[in-house]
Amino acid sequence: MKTPLVKPIEPEGKPEIKELIKFFNETLGFCPNSVLTMQIRPEIAEAFINLNKAVMANHGRVTSALKRLIGYIASYTAGCRYCQAHTIRAAERYGAASEQLENIWDYKIHPSFNDAERAALDFAFAASNIPNAVSDGVAENLRKYWDDGEIVEMLGVISLFGYLNRWNDSMGTEMEDGAVESGNKFLLKKGWSIGKHQYSKE
Repeated sequence: MKTPLVKPIEPEGKPEIKELIKFFNETLGFCPNSVLTMQIRPEIAEAFINLNKAVMANHGRVTSALKRLIGYIASYTAGCRYCQAHTIRAAERYGAASEQLENIWDYKIHPSFNDAERAALDFAFAASNIPNAVSDGVAENLRKYWDDGEIVEMLGVISLFGYLNRWNDSMGTEMEDGAVESGNKFLLKKGWSIGKHQYSKE
């Protein structure tokens, strides 16, 4: 793509965006261009943010860091480089262990992941495939470690990023400097690149 499908609005001088910026500064350190594009229709942005808050709320064992790692695996499976960079950045900001961040692709065997986390990430991978690959085996393994409420939380994350993956890859959302920094820090060795999400400044 030569330009994003639709360019994000400029936040300067718009008081309704101040709360967006405050919320996302905590999560990412910046307000993402994806949300600034949604803000062209404020009802969409508001609904998305409310869903984001509900899905990412920390109710206990499905920690904030694990939710972001689930989001990463979902986005990696879908191929959305924009969301891969955002989720790995958010996972770091929410306290994911550096060994997990650096070995996320090897979660099945790396000792920094426990069996419950592996079951959750297997679920994220299977649920994000097209066609869907959640089998009886994936479900049974997930239920060994997580209760119904926790599984609902996880699928909420996976589904949220299903929306975001389609939004950002179809929109060609321009990637922010902070997201590029995190992608380069953690994801280059797996072949990550900015891809379609970078545009000439000219």
